[in-house]
Amino acid sequence: MTEESNNPETILIDEQPVRLDELLSDYERLKIQAAQEKKTEKKAIRRFKREEELKPYQAELIRLQQYLEKTRTRMIILFEGRDAAGKGGTIRRVTRYMNEKHYRVVALGKPTEEQKTQWFFQKYVAQCPRGGEMVLFDRSWYNRAVVEPIFGFCTKEEFDNFMIGCPGFEKDLVRQGTILVKLYFSVTKEEQERRFARRKTDALRQWKLSEIDVQAQDRWDDFTTQKYEMLKRTNTTHAPWTIIRSNDKHLARLNAMKVILNTVPYDRLNPELDFVPDPAIVISGSRELELMEAQRLQRGKFVG
Repeated sequence: MTEESNNPETILIDEQPVRLDELLSDYERLKIQAAQEKKTEKKAIRRFKREEELKPYQAELIRLQQYLEKTRTRMIILFEGRDAAGKGGTIRRVTRYMNEKHYRVVALGKPTEEQKTQWFFQKYVAQCPRGGEMVLFDRSWYNRAVVEPIFGFCTKEEFDNFMIGCPGFEKDLVRQGTILVKLYFSVTKEEQERRFARRKTDALRQWKLSEIDVQAQDRWDDFTTQKYEMLKRTNTTHAPWTIIRSNDKHLARLNAMKVILNTVPYDRLNPELDFVPDPAIVISGSRELELMEAQRLQRGKFVG
């Protein structure tokens, strides 16, 4: 027996001396690794169950799409809200199983020099649906109501003209038979910060982080004020806003689907399915205005 094997801090494994501290270190490492693998497995199972919960509603969305095709009805869905509020993920779930020939996702970039000389709504009108088609705007003409005035991308006159003209533009869309759904995804400041932090460290999400995103936390109050002005002046009877509380992405997606399904008079695929939105997740634009005004009275400013 070697001198090292007689050391009280070593033991023999397969006739080879192994230090106890190294063995304990390996044990702790394996225990942590096992715990992480178990956590990852649980997360994967939870994600699978959530995606499965959406499938009956995704099947209903296919039936809704068939109704639009059959009746040649046009439908526009606007996805608005703060950065990292979950708009893109919801759009992907809404369209996942739809017929690609009869829907389009529109996410317009900054205007070209030519578009800057045009009527503001012109580039959006060019993207409006034909009969039987659904168009989902990942951000829309409401950029002019929130992002553009905050960052100086439009003049005060352009902003005021938009606020005056927008309700009439939307009323015309609806009057001529287009189904218009306006969704605003609302996330708390703390949750937005957490999602931004994840984007910074996750290589698969870094592309989502823009220069405007970086300033979103610092300009939080500005965004809140513009949100209030937008709701106050564009939440109308013919084109109301629906607020989706999106701190929980899954519940936001599920309830957004319910809202969309409830706007179209198609024949239900499964009448027994629960189509009632969760009142803790889905808030009318009018109610959101009331809540924001109450916050301002109680605290002297808007909260979110």
